[in-house]
Amino acid sequence: MKKLKIVFMGTPGFAVGILDSIVSSEHEIVAVVTVADKPAGRGQKVGISAVKEYALEKNIPVLQPVKLKDEGFLSELKSFDADIFVIVAFRMLPREVWAMPEFGTFNLHASLLPQYRGAAPINWAVINGETTTGVTTFFIDDKIDTGATLLSAEISIGPNETAGELHDRLMELGSETVLETLDAVAAGNIEPKPQPESLDLKPAPKLDKENCKIDWSQSGKKIHNQIRGLSPYPAAWTFVEDKGQEWSVKIYASRSITELSNRETGSLWHDKKNIYVAVGDGIVAIDALQFPGKKKMTAAEFLNGFSFSESAIVR
Repeated sequence: MKKLKIVFMGTPGFAVGILDSIVSSEHEIVAVVTVADKPAGRGQKVGISAVKEYALEKNIPVLQPVKLKDEGFLSELKSFDADIFVIVAFRMLPREVWAMPEFGTFNLHASLLPQYRGAAPINWAVINGETTTGVTTFFIDDKIDTGATLLSAEISIGPNETAGELHDRLMELGSETVLETLDAVAAGNIEPKPQPESLDLKPAPKLDKENCKIDWSQSGKKIHNQIRGLSPYPAAWTFVEDKGQEWSVKIYASRSITELSNRETGSLWHDKKNIYVAVGDGIVAIDALQFPGKKKMTAAEFLNGFSFSESAIVR
């Protein structure tokens, strides 16, 4: 089997897990491409990507282009004479980049394509209450997540599993699938398959403040799925109103209770250890939350120093 020379492109921690598996394989990472360093946080301290941090630890050359069509970047990228590029959680690439290596450029996507094309496939699979998902490797083309598929692997989603927990399991599955894809490419034993087009495709758009806000008019199960699908990051949120004050509160863990209450939808109440919200078909218990300026706490921890009045609501 041919030993492949690889340029790896990625940014977050998810990509690091896959990169590490390649570094430990028979193939060779000759360079890493990641985002440019940028200031972050209140102190605007310059931060580096998780992929860059890993590459520096392993003494792998790092390229950080601002523009992917920059002639200097393209020339430097070509100088590594890579056989193939592997992409995990990076930017959309121009043809000048993805068409460069002899064996092409493939991407690992954290869904069973063509379902959940887009920026947040792990989150949306959980939010939508899916019971299975997976990973897919596919060749890059001119569009987003539409190229011919190479290999895929399926995994089940637990009924109360969070996006964070699923992320970690998909990273392991993705590592195995990327290595299988590289070995198949090296052995000349890969057969790209065009993605089937369907009218029933579920998208995975970028998460923003609006689609992370909880709509309490939905069923308890849908609300629970949204909370776990956004946990631990970026986190579902809601407004809490009580005693003439309003807070923007993040919610990290919940339970859907089918028992009906005699309270109005959106009413909030608690006992010594639990916080509850009335919804149309039952009750949602809030198990972990974060008020502005406070740390993340369990409901029991929060209620040690805070209580709501009878008129408290969420909206």
